[in-house]
Amino acid sequence: MTTFPGSPRTVRGGFVVMDADGRAAVRTVPFQYNPEALTRTLTPRGAATDTGDRLEALRLVGPPVETVKLEIVLDATDRLEKPALHPATVAEGIAADLAELETMISPQTTDLVAAEALARRGTLEILPLPSPLLLLVLGAHRTLPVRITEFTATEEAFDTRLNPILARVALGVRVLSFDDLAPGSKGAELFLTAARRRERLAGRRGADVRGLGLSRLP
Repeated sequence: MTTFPGSPRTVRGGFVVMDADGRAAVRTVPFQYNPEALTRTLTPRGAATDTGDRLEALRLVGPPVETVKLEIVLDATDRLEKPALHPATVAEGIAADLAELETMISPQTTDLVAAEALARRGTLEILPLPSPLLLLVLGAHRTLPVRITEFTATEEAFDTRLNPILARVALGVRVLSFDDLAPGSKGAELFLTAARRRERLAGRRGADVRGLGLSRLP
């Protein structure tokens, strides 16, 4: 998957793993190759329409639920062509690349062990472990707080030691909105920034109906 040497340099997207407070980046996971396609689904959140209130049909109770599906390709071919520069890839294939993605949906083992020890002593109420803030970066103007909801890795090629050297990872993510995040948090701030940019872009359209073949509103 070597790119043509004369092609323009493309900004790579990826993920940024932040600490739980969203104050510092813990790890950056850039895409090796930007996805060829990205599917976004926005589900409106309207008020219930079975209450008998005729105004309910025009009410929105919050931002739409946005989900994103994309496929990430991991390929060791280019690195294996220069083994002296990439000894880890020669030894393990793309195992580290897969691990970077997989650990984004897994609690730290130290947290698991510590929580289990506290639970055995009866000093801890069983609650979900806190997770880092995950950001999906799709260019300079689209940085979104997300939660991964689907993860399917298809390993397609292996070296002689059965290390994967080519894989496709299908991801489904849910964009976290203002309703999901604590007010004033980094995630809520990033969601509002993306929503405001969307409103600015939409505001560039005027109200002239003549472009629709109408001389005036019906």
